[in-house]
Amino acid sequence: MATYAQSRPLLAAPRLPALRHLGPHWYATVMGTAIVANAGAALPFALPGLRPALTVVWGLSVVLLGGLLVARAGHWTFHRDQAGAHLLDPAVAPFYGCLAMALLAVGGATVTVGGDVVGPSAALGAGAVLWCLGTAVGLTAAVAIPYLMVVRHRVEPGSASPVWLLPVVAPMVSAALGPQLVPHLPAGQWREAMLLACYAMFGLSLLATLLMLPLIFGRLVHGGPLPLALTPALFLVLGPLGQSTTAVNSLADVAPGAIGAPYADALGTFAVLYGVPVMGFALMWLALAAAMVAGAARNGMPFAMTWWAFTFPVGTCVTGAAGLARHTGLDALGWLAAALYAGLVLAWAVAGVRTLRGLVSGALLAAPGAPRPGTARTR
Repeated sequence: MATYAQSRPLLAAPRLPALRHLGPHWYATVMGTAIVANAGAALPFALPGLRPALTVVWGLSVVLLGGLLVARAGHWTFHRDQAGAHLLDPAVAPFYGCLAMALLAVGGATVTVGGDVVGPSAALGAGAVLWCLGTAVGLTAAVAIPYLMVVRHRVEPGSASPVWLLPVVAPMVSAALGPQLVPHLPAGQWREAMLLACYAMFGLSLLATLLMLPLIFGRLVHGGPLPLALTPALFLVLGPLGQSTTAVNSLADVAPGAIGAPYADALGTFAVLYGVPVMGFALMWLALAAAMVAGAARNGMPFAMTWWAFTFPVGTCVTGAAGLARHTGLDALGWLAAALYAGLVLAWAVAGVRTLRGLVSGALLAAPGAPRPGTARTR
């Protein structure tokens, strides 16, 4: 009996890190993994062994998504107070947009890559379900999180963060991946409705982004560089830029079968006229963000989950450049997509290894060492 009693604390001790501090930002690992498959499939040329590698990465993204959905359900079930506190924390709440983008990214990769494993019909069905779920969650987050920012969060002046873009960029991901489903809908009203719904989400996300970007840049100009651990979040600005370029090009691909010729031709022209200038701005921001990250690294920037910002946003620029290469026939854009993809794979490997190491050690799921800035309004 004594031996049994003495062993009970040992048996009761958790062998895995607690779920209490498993925040919604962990979905970034799913996004960053799935985009490797999506972007690789979008490259304008094939590489030996690339397709099997993309299939493996897609499978990993599915496993990550399933595991995180279960873990986050456990978080809400057993740590509801902490989950509620996350929603009232202006530094954490925007990450709820990551859930939508994780669902959408895995759904998109399932259609483009997963068919090699499960078959085209099953892949299309799974992709459609994930697109619908991700779109519903994304549209909800795009309204609910800004509402909380206005009504419940207490945001200090000059504290704008690139993280604010996460909930409003989710509908842009829906707009970029919706074209996968358009050709499989009944011709006529269904296809046209889907096409225009994607353009509506494109506009929703674009205009919301245009509202926030001046705040973010103003914060940098007047407040100086971001805190070291948050500096990688500057790459999040690439997300709406690359994703919107991807969206207009993907929508132009399916427009001829969904809408009348005058509009279809105009949308094809719009894809290039919009995409090229935005891609130019994305490359400028990429250089600016990389310079600030390099400075932060020299000052001892630690590893944090913000390093996953080096993956998904860059991946959207890969798909955007690949779309422009497809519509312009310009080889330089294809090589740009390839160069960005090489950087994406490297960033994904580094972030993945460092995350796995932090997960095994328990450091990434430990309680924060200090309270987060920002509070919630009580009324």
